[in-house]
Amino acid sequence: VYPGNCWAFKGHQGQVVIRLPARVYLTAITVQHITKDASPSGTISSAPKDIAVFVSLLGTSVDADREEESLLGMFSYDVEKDPVQTFTLRNMLLPRAFSHVKLIVKSNWGNPRYTCIYRVKVHGKMENQKAPTKGQD
Repeated sequence: VYPGNCWAFKGHQGQVVIRLPARVYLTAITVQHITKDASPSGTISSAPKDIAVFVSLLGTSVDADREEESLLGMFSYDVEKDPVQTFTLRNMLLPRAFSHVKLIVKSNWGNPRYTCIYRVKVHGKMENQKAPTKGQD
């Protein structure tokens, strides 16, 4: 068993903006890291711990040049639980579809040099879908 490749960034904080293939009514986000057993070092201190998820409101305000963001949730990834963890987003405050999601890692589980994320999945319903279809995330 090999751990695979991760998206790594320097230090214990970082962020990534994910451009979605279509505008999506967001419902949840899934974050994945490897298990201790799959880690070559036997530790997973590089796993993200505190995570915030935002969407961009660019172009929706009166001043279209000013970028605004809205927080959809703050979560803690727990290294003692399943390596694939899904968190429900608060999109009911913004009942519209978005094309970009920003994931901010505010801390990790103790690694001072880098933080790794192995997979991020964004869940929701595409804007052009008429009725929800089971299994389409």
